Amino acid sequence: MIVDAHHHLWRPEHGYAWLDAPELAAIRRPFTPADLTAELAASGVDGTVLVEGGRCHRDEAAEFLGYAADTPPILGVVTWLDVAADDVPATIGRQRELRGGDFLVGVRSQVQAEADPDYLDRPEVRRGLAQVAAAGLVFDLVIRADQLPAAARAARAVPELRLVLDHLGKPRIDRGDAGLRDWRDPLAALAAHPNVTGKLSGLVTEAAPRWSPADLAPFVEAAVDEFGPDRLMFGSDWPVCLLRSDYPGVRRALESALPPLPTRHRQEIFAGTAVRTYGLTGPPT
Repeated sequence: MIVDAHHHLWRPEHGYAWLDAPELAAIRRPFTPADLTAELAASGVDGTVLVEGGRCHRDEAAEFLGYAADTPPILGVVTWLDVAADDVPATIGRQRELRGGDFLVGVRSQVQAEADPDYLDRPEVRRGLAQVAAAGLVFDLVIRADQLPAAARAARAVPELRLVLDHLGKPRIDRGDAGLRDWRDPLAALAAHPNVTGKLSGLVTEAAPRWSPADLAPFVEAAVDEFGPDRLMFGSDWPVCLLRSDYPGVRRALESALPPLPTRHRQEIFAGTAVRTYGLTGPPT
């Protein structure tokens, strides 16, 4: 069984302004549930988690939860939420009432877009994080490496909240050893909190254009050391990954970059951790 814990779907005409960047032309097109299911079938992936795609609009939740209701491999959805807003509980309640609302497993804010590295320390953000925890949802952290210390403080301040670190905090893999040094200690400080899980996703796009699995290996090995396999999960970050690799290539790269592990530990990374962390019911049989 394989679960992809991080992928996106989008229609650019619905308002994904970040796709306007010239270097993103290759992925500036619709990616639909039909495209997804074809990739999954070709790659032997059984289930997925659909994650908000940077549209930052409330309408996206209805669209994505509807996709989950109609697309059996989509086992859960992480929707967009302004965690600093004063209506977090009401917004979560409205999303749960939507068609497909039972597939809501987590929420995410675009924290990486905040210039302030200490954004997660703000009182209104901490209030929102506590409200997400009270609602029984996961909060996905999409943050830059310089925001890792604030994430560690948030994990300590709201221990009842399950946090998932997307893309391992976006280390500068393209900088090699220097990128590893800048990222390793802050990652370890965050991983020390048992309510945090790491997502082995989005790594190929942090590497240099000419990359190999060997470039990823030191970062993947560090994540295994700090989190352990039972707090790590595989994510393709498809279709963003297409800027560097096709879908099967991402999976192969991670398999190659992982240190030697017993089969049961690899099963945790490629399915068990995601199922447990997000409370997925499991892929269809």
